[in-house]
Amino acid sequence: MAAEIGISRRHLQRLLARYREGGLEALQPRSRRPNSNASRTPEPIRKRVIELRVELQRDGLDAGPLTIAWHLGQEGLRPPSDSTIRRILHGEGLIEPQPRKRPRSSYARFEAAQPNETWQSDSTHWRLADGSDVEILNWLDDHSRYLLRCSAHQPVEGETVLASFLEVVEVFGAPASTLTDNACVYTARFTGGRNAFEYLLASLGVRQKNGSPGHPQTQGKIERFHQTLKRWLKARPAAQDLAELQSQLDAFRDHYNERRPHRALGRITPAAAYEATPKALSSRNGAGAHYRVRYDRIDKTGAVSFRRGGRMHHLGVGRASAGKRVLALAEETKVTVIELATGELLSTHEIDPGRSYWRNQQRPPGWRPDARG
Repeated sequence: MAAEIGISRRHLQRLLARYREGGLEALQPRSRRPNSNASRTPEPIRKRVIELRVELQRDGLDAGPLTIAWHLGQEGLRPPSDSTIRRILHGEGLIEPQPRKRPRSSYARFEAAQPNETWQSDSTHWRLADGSDVEILNWLDDHSRYLLRCSAHQPVEGETVLASFLEVVEVFGAPASTLTDNACVYTARFTGGRNAFEYLLASLGVRQKNGSPGHPQTQGKIERFHQTLKRWLKARPAAQDLAELQSQLDAFRDHYNERRPHRALGRITPAAAYEATPKALSSRNGAGAHYRVRYDRIDKTGAVSFRRGGRMHHLGVGRASAGKRVLALAEETKVTVIELATGELLSTHEIDPGRSYWRNQQRPPGWRPDARG
C-alpha cells in the first residue's frame, strides 16, 4: 500500500499512528524546526545586551554592537557576534534606520604612525545653564585619539591657545607637528604674518599643519570627537558656571581616555593606544621642560620687566618697540619676546641671575647694554 501512494512503509506507519492519536488534523504537515537550538543566544545574555544599549545611550556614550560586545567581555560574559547583537537590537526596535548616513568605506582615512607625531586642536561652542556661550578647547593625539587636554573658556583667545599648548607640552613633551584649522588663534598666514602661536611652534621645532579653508574633513578626528563630547554633555545637567563645566570635562576626559573602547583603535582605549607605541619627537623635544609665559607691554624705555627667583630683571628690547604688547616666553636658559599683534620676534635674552639687565642677543655687534635700546 505504501508503494502505491509513493511513500515509504515507515512513513505510512508514522501517519497511521498520528491519525489514531489526533484524527485527520494530525495528518497536516508539521514544522521541521528543531525543538531546541544550541546556538541560540542565552536569555540572560540577550537581556544584558538590551540593558547595555539603554544604559549607554542614557549616559551619552557609544552604544553600537561592537561597544556592547566589549562591555559584555569586561563583565566576564561571552559576547555573541556583532551581527547577532545587531539582530537583537533590531528585534527590540532599538536601532533607528539611517539611510542617508555616509558609509565608512567611502572615507579616506589618515592616521599618524606614532603618538605625538601630530596633535589636532580645535574649539567648539557650548552653553551654560543660563544660556551664556562658552568655548571648549581640545588637544587630541592623532595616532591614539588620546585626549591630551579639554578645557572650558569664555572665550578662547590666542593667549588661551598658547597657555593651553604649553601646559600640554610640559606633561607630554612637544609633538612633531600640530594640525588645526585656519582660525586666527592658530595662524596668521592669510594676513601675511605670523602670530605668537606660530612663532612658539617654530621655536620648539614643531611643524605646523593647517587644513584647507572650508574643508573640515582634514581635521576629521577632532570634528568627530566634538560629537562624542557633546552627546556626553547633553546626557547631564547643564553646568551653572565654568568651574562646574570644567569638572564635567575632567570626568569626561578620564572616561574617554581610560574606560571607553575606541572602534578605530581595534576596541582598545586611547590611553592604551597612546602607551603602546614609542612617541615621536619634535626637533627640539620639550619633555619635562618648563616654560613660563608672561604677557606685558614694552615701556617707553624699550624694556620689559621680568621677575625670576624673587628678583626683578629687565629685558632690553629696544625703544623702537615701545608700547607694543608682547609675549615673553621663558625657558631654562633664555627668554624670547614676541609681539602679540604680528607674531614678530623682537628679542632674545640669555638668562643671567647675577645681572638685573639682560641685553637683546639679537642686537648687532657693537651695541651696548647701557644704551637701553
